[in-house]
Amino acid sequence: MDDQLKKLEKSIGEVPQVMHKWADSDPELKKAVAEMDSIVWEDGRLSRQTKKIIAICVAAALRDRHAVRAQAAGADKLGVEFEDVAEALRVTFLLAGMPAYVYGRTAIEDLMKR
Repeated sequence: MDDQLKKLEKSIGEVPQVMHKWADSDPELKKAVAEMDSIVWEDGRLSRQTKKIIAICVAAALRDRHAVRAQAAGADKLGVEFEDVAEALRVTFLLAGMPAYVYGRTAIEDLMKR
């Protein structure tokens, strides 16, 4: 893994597999996405952990299996608490419905090992 991906992995917990593929096949795209990710995931008014919780909930609302799994795995590595994600998924349920809640809750139970 190159230095840019290592830095990103430290920041977000886990680098999506597609970015590893881009590192060789499309380095310009990998560079652009990694730079944008670095900006988005940096601690600011919101911590990386809070941003991960938001990302899991958005992915669950969209029922994006890959994104939920990737974000949950990264959240676990960043020390995000299972209970915090579960609480945020209840908000997702209120706004996006039962399928999003069940989808996200099942994923975090599988991936965050609680």
